[in-house]
Amino acid sequence: MLTVARSTRAGLGISCRGTLSKAEWSLIRRLSTYDTVVIGGGPGGYVAAIKAAQLGQKTACIEKRGTLGGTCLNVGCIPSKAMLNNSHIYHQTLHDIKARGIDVDGVSLNLPTMKSFQKILQKQGFKFKLNTKVTSLKREGETVTVEIEGAKDGKKETITTDVCLVAIGRRPYTEGLNLEAIGVETDKRGRIVIDEQFNTSAPRVKCIGDVTFGPMLAHKAEDEGIAAAEYIQKGHGHVNYDAIPSVIYTHPEVAWVGKTEQELKAAGVEYKVGKYPFLANSRAKTNNDQEGSVKVLIEKETDKILGTHIIGPNAGEMIAEATLAVEYSASAEDVARTCHAHPTLSEAFKEANMAAYDKSINF
Repeated sequence: MLTVARSTRAGLGISCRGTLSKAEWSLIRRLSTYDTVVIGGGPGGYVAAIKAAQLGQKTACIEKRGTLGGTCLNVGCIPSKAMLNNSHIYHQTLHDIKARGIDVDGVSLNLPTMKSFQKILQKQGFKFKLNTKVTSLKREGETVTVEIEGAKDGKKETITTDVCLVAIGRRPYTEGLNLEAIGVETDKRGRIVIDEQFNTSAPRVKCIGDVTFGPMLAHKAEDEGIAAAEYIQKGHGHVNYDAIPSVIYTHPEVAWVGKTEQELKAAGVEYKVGKYPFLANSRAKTNNDQEGSVKVLIEKETDKILGTHIIGPNAGEMIAEATLAVEYSASAEDVARTCHAHPTLSEAFKEANMAAYDKSINF
């Protein structure tokens, strides 16, 4: 039996406290005839269920939300990207297309709200309060009062705003699953403890996704779901945690995969850096969207690509090529000698790899 629990606020569709109803007992009896039961229908859960079924297992997927997809599909990743795309189109309509000889009248937004990266955001009007902690929040009518304090100097300040978005991260969500009843161990942060094959401390119960270790990312949970199903059926699976991409969906986008310079320095790894700005990329200049750059980190002795960091247009799409390079232990020369279509943004990744092991051509 496979238990895949993911922090999508998707729990078991039966009560785990008190006396079970006849309907709940009936559900349990029906589930006892399955090879695999997946708890949670988020990106990790439903992918695990599909893969388990494809491998020939009789599979059930339990989801307490009215629809599958978890936080990602229903209230997180997908809806937010629709809003981001709409706001980007709105911005382009108001500010960009006039310079290209296109006149549009009557544009309005019918919604209440819709590092070099930091510098770019500051140019857009963002203000940053770093090394600062929040001491209190208070809502008063239509405004929110935020009390902050410098982490080092103790300087206090009050900010008054219309909306306060709390974005301090997420916690594992296992409430109501009654994990202790079957002996599932959790750590002090509430994460379910697993081994390298996703086994929990309870026999025949595996765990993936946001309720266990690692980044709380939908694509990471999906890969774990496939691997967990393969472990059950075949005895082996694979997830390379050094090749899990991350994306910040702003404009410009920020994306990275693999190691950072700080991590390589801490590990004593000798490395080289290749950089290439979008300002020198013809497609970015044609699109009038040339903020940012690509940075590639390679092992000094072998030229093996260890990490890639991108700030710029379509960074979230471009990072896929870098992730593939990390997965297959490609060298900077491998990428540099691979023909990239012209004119495309992907040429910036090629040029950064050329700069890492030799010299770029167009900058």
